[in-house]
Amino acid sequence: MPKIKRIDHIALVVEDIDEALHFWRDALGLELDHLQDVPREKSAIAFLPVGGSEIELVQPTSPDSGIAKYLEKRGPGMHHICLEVDDISGMLDQLRAKGVQLIHEKAVNGENGKKYAFIHPRAAFGALVELYELP
Repeated sequence: MPKIKRIDHIALVVEDIDEALHFWRDALGLELDHLQDVPREKSAIAFLPVGGSEIELVQPTSPDSGIAKYLEKRGPGMHHICLEVDDISGMLDQLRAKGVQLIHEKAVNGENGKKYAFIHPRAAFGALVELYELP
């Protein structure tokens, strides 16, 4: 039976990563691990480790990206919570069997061997939930 291992990250949509870092890094004292451009998602991400998890600041890099549309519609703030699972395919099968609405029916192969899938917010009482399986 697939299991949730931990909270991998919490993603926040921001208009400007540098501006947001004034709070998250400079005021709170979180360390910036690295910045990453994600052309596939038309976004840039700042990774700030917190314990065994991360805060991710996500900035759109193109006005036609999904993140830009989200930002325009809802404004900056919480985007999604990501849960690391030990068996993403098994977890998706389990969720489908329980009637949970998914955005991705099958895991998507991401960077560095990661696999991910999103659960629809309607199924999670308004929260966008991402599942991650790390290699």
